[in-house]
Amino acid sequence: MMTADEILESINDYLDRLPYDRKPQGLYDPIRYVLSIGGKRIRPTLLMLAYGLYKDDVKTVLPSAIALETYHNYTLLHDDLMDNADVRRGRSTVHRKWDANTAVLSGDSMLVLAYERMAQCPVEKLKPVLDLFTETALEIGEGQQYDMEFEKRNDVREEEYIEMIRLKTSVLLACALKMGAILADAPSEDAANLYKFGELVGLAFQLQDDYLDVYGDPAVFGKAIGGDILCNKKTYMLINAFNLANDSQREELSLWINTPCADPQQKIAAVTRLYNEIGIRELAEQKIAYYFAESRKYLAAISVSDERKAELKAYTDKMMHRTY
Repeated sequence: MMTADEILESINDYLDRLPYDRKPQGLYDPIRYVLSIGGKRIRPTLLMLAYGLYKDDVKTVLPSAIALETYHNYTLLHDDLMDNADVRRGRSTVHRKWDANTAVLSGDSMLVLAYERMAQCPVEKLKPVLDLFTETALEIGEGQQYDMEFEKRNDVREEEYIEMIRLKTSVLLACALKMGAILADAPSEDAANLYKFGELVGLAFQLQDDYLDVYGDPAVFGKAIGGDILCNKKTYMLINAFNLANDSQREELSLWINTPCADPQQKIAAVTRLYNEIGIRELAEQKIAYYFAESRKYLAAISVSDERKAELKAYTDKMMHRTY
């Protein structure tokens, strides 16, 4: 059985060897760039770890794993453009290195390449795999739309936010795990439990991303800290800050949110201070821990030995303690 580190090495090696023989080069260079600048490769690793619960020939599912990684990076490419972000993983985003039109077109081509790579799975698995992948892709678009709509609302509830991040982030992790199970001929009940496991891990993972955007180290996190604060994004932290603030704290928070020309560093510092005063940091840490703990119930229900589960459990434990 392959370890997570061995899987990561195989994924990066596969990506390095991918041919880009089609023309024009200007369309494919940004795709190669995006897939070459690193990343945690969480989704393909989860797919291969799930497959490895049942079978040892893990490298046979690399095309499907790479398809998920290609799709994920396509969403990031477009997210960066929509958010007008300058940096991703410590490197210039595609629309900064090239331009916005290139980001749109190369991103669209990445989506097509993701389907092309996914279609390389065994013929007998093609329909369930593509059905799962397509449903997941639609849900991610729905989550992105909710995220955009929330930017224009000041009444977003916590449960709405959790559903949005479930769609935007969690379902792709869940898809990766379930797809690995499908490709390995796992029992349908195990595939369902792996999906739910990934969904809950994904909620914790996104909440952790929100947390690190405020409290992370930019040198480690790979992008500037405080971006969500500057954009007034309706995160778990901002929503609960408004809900739990006293009158004076809510008034100050509203002032910073509604001042369009506020100094960026002053705004980040002031909103972070308010989060600290209100207790948002501890609240977020507790919520992250809750979802990880809930996820373990579904991992425990999977019908393979604890020894076979050990690598997947260790990998997701490491995710919980990430700093980037």
